[in-house]
Formats: sequence, structure tokens, C-alpha cells
Amino acid sequence: MMGEAVERRQPDEDAMDGAWRALLLAASRGGESRRSEGAGPGVAIDAQGRWHPCGHPADRRGGGGTLLIRSPGTDWRVAPGTPNAVADFLELYLPLCRPATVGAYVVGHLGQSLDGCIATASGDSCFVTGPENILHLHRMRALCDAVIVGASTVASDDPRLTTRLVSGESPVRVIIDPRRRLAPSHRVFQDGDAETILCCAESHASVGDRPFGRAAVLALPARGDGLDLGALSAALHRRGLRTLFVEGGGLTVSRFLADGLLARLQIAVAPLIIGGGRPGVTRPAAASLAQSLRGPYRLYRMGDDVLFDFALDGDGVAPPPIARGATRRIH
Repeated sequence: MMGEAVERRQPDEDAMDGAWRALLLAASRGGESRRSEGAGPGVAIDAQGRWHPCGHPADRRGGGGTLLIRSPGTDWRVAPGTPNAVADFLELYLPLCRPATVGAYVVGHLGQSLDGCIATASGDSCFVTGPENILHLHRMRALCDAVIVGASTVASDDPRLTTRLVSGESPVRVIIDPRRRLAPSHRVFQDGDAETILCCAESHASVGDRPFGRAAVLALPARGDGLDLGALSAALHRRGLRTLFVEGGGLTVSRFLADGLLARLQIAVAPLIIGGGRPGVTRPAAASLAQSLRGPYRLYRMGDDVLFDFALDGDGVAPPPIARGATRRIH
């Protein structure tokens, strides 16, 4: 049944730690290039964070079985026999562990209320979703090369955009501020916790005042009242930033969606009714339901929130091992 909750045994802490180690290793660019070439039948990663050829006895050494496997020319996949709860966790994040692609791989995320608001009318958004989804955001940052937010998100929340809640390096922080409305006093421009790039329109770039706080300035072509997001994605990809996480806000995610740049869109829905506020995803109204945007998706339970994980890149989502539309719990 659509939306049916499926009870899974909660995995122990060691199992989830091992799964996270495997994901970090699979997402690492340096490890990928060194280990995937000339790997014969393929490579595997076990729960202890070790690489080895598929089928190697190391699968069983030290009590850590193989979690991820990859054949030459393919994406990572969950190893057969992986416990269901661990497999659910791995499958949610594996799209971020793809081999290098021609262009950037872009994932958007929004947390919203039942009535589709990401904040109150005054901008209060801390926190619409619960701690489990906040933890998910930190995991997404750790697996991506860059995290992208718009100027309004920085102005309203003054976020740090780091991986404080999980192991793994913080991504490059990319702030979209076409007209340079933000002041350099915001934490992302001053704390030095991660490399930061301020993206503005070419007409608002000034060589004389670079950098902006502790951030570099990237000038890009304007498009309407914003930036050419295709040019932004390409510029970041040229810098070696191949997985991009668009964390907010609603206008920024919606513009990436409208430009056809999102490979995936995640929307976390909280059991909350705001009663009017700042909307989440917006797009031109469809004349009929047949023209609405539909795509393969998976559902994940995160505490009290439900995460919809949509595939928009045309390659779909592998059929889950449980009923289509069933909800899988992420710890």
C-alpha cells in the first residue's frame, strides 16, 4: 500500500558506523580514481572501511562484511546479504557516490510543513524539520563537494553549512548573491571553517574588494534577476566540485529545478501546519495533472518527518526490496 510503514529491526550503532565509513570512502574522489581503474572483476568496501577486489577473503576479516560493490563502468551498489536497515541507509546516499561524470551531479533538498511552507512569513525556519532530518543534511554535506544556498537563507539563518554532526569533511560553501546584498559579517564569510565562494553577477563584481571577508568571489553571467545557474554548475565542476547539494532556500531550489539542473530532489515533510508562510518548491502552474512533474521516488522515515526522494535525471530509481511507496526508516 502506498505510504505503508515497514517495521525494520533497528541496526546497532556499530553497523551504522560501518555503513557511514563505507559511504565516505565510496564518495571520495581520490580513492575512486585509484581503486576503480584496472580492478578486474570489481572492487568492494567493507564495514571496516577497507578496499579490496570483489570476493576477496578480506570481506570476512575482522568481522566486517562487504557492504558496497562496484564492477568496472558501473555505479556502486549494495552488496547482497546486507541487512535491510543498513541497505536502506546505504541506498539513500549512494547516488552521491557516483563515478565522475561529464557535468555536475546536483541534488536539491527542502524541509517543509504539511501545508508546503519552509518558514513563517517573517522567515523563521529553525527548525521546521526535526533532528533526524538535520542529521541527514549534515550527511549530505559530507558526501558532496559543495553545498549551495541563496542569499536569503544566509540573511535569515546565518548558517554555518559544515559537518559538525557527522564525520567527514565539510564541503565548499557556495553562496548565491547576484547583487551582493549580504554583508561580509555573516559566519560563512568569517569563520574559516570551510572554503567559501560568493557568487555574484558580473555587473556586481569588483576586483578591488576581493576577497569578500574570507570568501572568494566568483562572477557569473546574469539571467533575469538571478544568475545563470548552468554557468554556475559548470564553473564549479571545472573547479573539481562534481557533486553539488542545493540546501535552500525555496527560491534557489526552485530555480535549479526550473532550469532542469537537478538530478534529485528531496523534500522532507514535517507534521506541522504553519498556516501561511514562505513556500517551498514553486514552478509554473500545470494546465492539467498530466503535465505535472512526476518521477520515480522513494520514501524514508526520519523521526517524525517523511522524506520524499525524487529522481529527476532520467535514470530512475532501482526498485526497492520492499513494496513500492513503502516507507523506510533512516536512523
